[in-house]
Amino acid sequence: MSPPINHPCLHLDVLEQTFSIKKYASTDKIPSDALYELCVSKATSGIISITRTAEEISIVCETERDAGEWRCIKIAGPMEFELTGVICAFTTPLKDIGIPVFAISTWNTDYVLVPKGRVVDAVCALSADGWLFVEGSSIRP
Repeated sequence: MSPPINHPCLHLDVLEQTFSIKKYASTDKIPSDALYELCVSKATSGIISITRTAEEISIVCETERDAGEWRCIKIAGPMEFELTGVICAFTTPLKDIGIPVFAISTWNTDYVLVPKGRVVDAVCALSADGWLFVEGSSIRP
């Protein structure tokens, strides 16, 4: 399943950093270091995602160089909110070769984390499916 449209907002970028994903019970307190990074830190770059549901708390954050178990592929964005099928089109070639994903959506775009040991496989599968990578992406086909 190729990208829904060939537009620069759908080009992909493999981010340089590695990431960790942590799961906590929904009754746990959110760790203070995660809250600091989210609310107090003046850092203007980087990704941190904290999601709480009735069942769990999930926290995604950057790690020190190569310490994390995940790599992130960012869809360039910003995408029109009415654009449909992007995550489906993006994850289908990864599903076809057995790569698990952890997706984070924002208003502007989507971030899809893949196990760092499979990131090259993911880039190859997405390229073969017609997805394009931005110049300067840390991994290119």
